[in-house]
Amino acid sequence: ALDILSLDSNKIGTDGAKHLGNALCNNAKLIALDLRGNNIGNHGAQHLAKALINNKILSIMNLEVNQIRNEGVKYLSDALYENTTLTTLNLTSNEIDDDGALYLANALVNNRTLTKLDLIQNQIGDEGAHYFADALTKNTVT
Repeated sequence: ALDILSLDSNKIGTDGAKHLGNALCNNAKLIALDLRGNNIGNHGAQHLAKALINNKILSIMNLEVNQIRNEGVKYLSDALYENTTLTTLNLTSNEIDDDGALYLANALVNNRTLTKLDLIQNQIGDEGAHYFADALTKNTVT
């Protein structure tokens, strides 16, 4: 069965993310999903967040370059409170600012599995850095 699915630089959009999210809710094999550059936006992120809550296998999700803003990050952050398998989340080159950083930082305090979070080329400033610094002092789960 398929372990890794890469749909890098296609045009799946929100509807495609919805279909993939629904499929992931019941999939027990896929460990990595690469959706880089697919214009899924906030609503696509919402569908994938639902999958993260229900999926017990997926460990890597790449959502780089997908026009995800703070609203979409809120959905993903909420999912990180419940998800126990995701180790890598790539949100590089989206449109996340300090508010989105706060959502993610709060989720990191209690998340025990995420080991890599990429936020390269977003709009996170010194306030966002403060949120992450605070979360790092609280996230001492080993």
